[in-house]
Amino acid sequence: WMETEAGRQVVSQTLEGGQIGEADADYAMYRFDLAAPMQPGESRTLDFEVAFNNPGFRNGGNVSSVNYNGTFFNNSEAMPGIGVNQQLFLQDRQQRRREGFDPLPRANDLEDEEHYHESAYFGSDSHYVSFRTIVSTSADQIVVAPGYLEREWVEGDRRYFEYVMDRPILNFYAWLSARYEVAERESNGVLHQVFHHPEHDWNVERMLEASEDSINYFSEHFSPYQYRQYRILEFPMYFGTFAQAFPNTIPFSEGIGFIADLRDEEDIDYVYYVTAHEAAHQWWAHQIMPANVQGGTMLVETFAQYSALMLMRQEYGEDHMRRFLKFELDNYLGSRGSEAVEEQPLYRVENQQYIHYRKGSVIMYALQDYVGEEAVNRAMSRLIDELAYSTNPYPTTLDFLRIMREEAGEEYDQIITDFFERIVLFDLQVTDATATERSDGRWDVVVEVEAHKYEADGEGQQTEEAIDYMIDIGVFSQSLDDTFEGSDHVLYMQKHRVNENTMRFEFIVDERPEYVGIDPYNKLVDRNSDDNLSRVTIQ
Repeated sequence: WMETEAGRQVVSQTLEGGQIGEADADYAMYRFDLAAPMQPGESRTLDFEVAFNNPGFRNGGNVSSVNYNGTFFNNSEAMPGIGVNQQLFLQDRQQRRREGFDPLPRANDLEDEEHYHESAYFGSDSHYVSFRTIVSTSADQIVVAPGYLEREWVEGDRRYFEYVMDRPILNFYAWLSARYEVAERESNGVLHQVFHHPEHDWNVERMLEASEDSINYFSEHFSPYQYRQYRILEFPMYFGTFAQAFPNTIPFSEGIGFIADLRDEEDIDYVYYVTAHEAAHQWWAHQIMPANVQGGTMLVETFAQYSALMLMRQEYGEDHMRRFLKFELDNYLGSRGSEAVEEQPLYRVENQQYIHYRKGSVIMYALQDYVGEEAVNRAMSRLIDELAYSTNPYPTTLDFLRIMREEAGEEYDQIITDFFERIVLFDLQVTDATATERSDGRWDVVVEVEAHKYEADGEGQQTEEAIDYMIDIGVFSQSLDDTFEGSDHVLYMQKHRVNENTMRFEFIVDERPEYVGIDPYNKLVDRNSDDNLSRVTIQ
């Protein structure tokens, strides 16, 4: 079977050594009957033409990817796919019930080795492919596609471009065309470029900085960057507000990057963050593509989140990260109640965004805080070294956890189990905090805390268990909510063993304390992180 999205009409199609059998033009599905079965290693040619039809205006779903200035579409939208694509199924669970359809199939079990030879993202119709494209556009526009520009010419009122990739890539590529202005810089042999609307130049330099920082960090700690170019391309906001990573090519919505207002230093620099996240996908997806089993999105999205967080911390420091982690934590906790099927531990995530994005950010940040950034990076680098571009089999989260345990050592085995293989939540609270000035000008600080640990099942039922964790206790000269950079406000910060539900800690600090906290930087999955900080009572 061959299929495309509804609205993309297949105008004509031929298959060498076969003919069209059953067809359903309303849903753009076609069956080809082969005159003779294909043999191992044999190749045949499929020719097709596709038209994007938009006759008038519908109530929704109008074609907006081909525009007079700002075209962006990818092969999964515009080209036929071979086999069944479950993403084109009716996704709404309630509507499926009303229509009498069976529930959507769950992800394949993590231990089901039968699916280790299928891609989690692009199905089983192809693995890594060679890529060459010739595309034309208006004479005043620039077309960009993955690969490197090999030829460019003009015929009549059309401008032609030929791009060729010099290495196999995933069966995932896009074309963009617009009246672009190009800004660029070179760093360590990589040409960084930003293609943008001429009037949208406010954040271009920030994107170039983030691109350079990202490629340099990831190349140093994970594996060498596999391309000679890294390109960001603007597309119109009415097509969407997202960014997406294709091989050496990052379409980036004007709405979250090119027209973003970053003048307030207290705001999270999401232009830098999104750029770093998409750059990380050149490793986590384009070098490591997971098997079609549970946990696949952890190896792609969670790892991209972690990679971007390391860049953000390097750029802005721990205090900036606290606000980002709290946003991620609160989003995860708030989304658990709307889970339609079953919450999974992180290593078995079934494309549940609140888990692989939100919880994944907190877990990976905590992991490097406990075992060390270098240990985590070594494990990720080893995963690439062992399984980059692997299709026989594709990698799984079991591969990463095996390597991570080896790099971290036995002392962190329970932490790795809690973080990835279980659903563990904490309830940490400062119940009292006092300080008394000493005769030498220093201060005695007493902190009382309450701490609980729970395991949850997939339906959210929680069971309390004994707690025994090393947890940060901090003393500060001002509120962390008013602090965005630097460390002058940190009077004391150390991990302490918390192995009872109520505990008391005593410290001596050099300056007058104003706030104390348990897990003050939101590194653990705390059910209510708002009570982790408390103002100090001066006695």
